Amino acid sequence: MNASPYIIEFQKIGKENIGYLSIASFEDELPFQIKRIFWTYGTPSNVSRGRHAHYETEMILIALNGEINVKSIDRNGLETEFLLRNPNQGLIIPKLCWHEMFYSIDAVQLVMSSTLYDEKDYIRSLDLFKEITKK
Repeated sequence: MNASPYIIEFQKIGKENIGYLSIASFEDELPFQIKRIFWTYGTPSNVSRGRHAHYETEMILIALNGEINVKSIDRNGLETEFLLRNPNQGLIIPKLCWHEMFYSIDAVQLVMSSTLYDEKDYIRSLDLFKEITKK
């Protein structure tokens, strides 16, 4: 399992004059089975979301529309930044990876999660995250 976030590409089927279709299926494109799907939209550009990590949950973030800037810190302390703006790309967020997102006003983010919602799975303090992951 990868400890750092990384981009995956989904197949892009179609043409500019007719539109596109992308497909994600477990074992072909997705590294885990999906247990929950949710989406965010209408987030003001001066608001950040996320600001947490998960003990067990892995996620795939997709910008269906607009742009999403994702800042992350993996369990080894590596800080990375990604700009999502292509709906045929997904950002894999592994477990024990801090993440924070900033959105363009027209951004629609789709999130596919490996687990059902469980508040006990969230690490909502950056200091606690750093304490848990320090080696």
